[in-house]
Amino acid sequence: MRYLSQRYAMPYKECKGLLTDIGTEELAHLEIVATIVHQLTRNLTPEQVVESGFGPYYIDHTTGIWPQAAGGVPFNASEFQSKGDPITDLVEDMAAEQKARTTYDNILRVVTDPDVCDPIRFLREREIVHFQRFGEALRITQDNLDSRNFYAFNPSFDIKTKC
Repeated sequence: MRYLSQRYAMPYKECKGLLTDIGTEELAHLEIVATIVHQLTRNLTPEQVVESGFGPYYIDHTTGIWPQAAGGVPFNASEFQSKGDPITDLVEDMAAEQKARTTYDNILRVVTDPDVCDPIRFLREREIVHFQRFGEALRITQDNLDSRNFYAFNPSFDIKTKC
């Protein structure tokens, strides 16, 4: 949702298209992760629910998919940012992709099931590509600094006046 929201303030067509493409792909990533969680939890016995530490989640959601962080914090709109400044947004996007990659790295450190690891490796690779693509978009944006970008010369901010 972050990238799809940011595209409206992006003044450069190629970067707007990139935000649309990656935003759409990220929705597919959510589907992949939700499928993995569903497959891992759909046939749990009550004993497995208790032994695995899955009890609090199970009590609230049974085995329904309810997106949340590993620590139990539910997903909400605060998770994605959109400032309306292309450079700010693209740097935020690059950081988000790195954080996702680190999360996948951490999953791969503790999970051994190939049916989980293989799609997680795929998602990790895509996060690396997204980071690189956002880097390209940042370069395009920086090469086109003008009045459509807050980092361009802006007399109301840049002219020194008495404080």
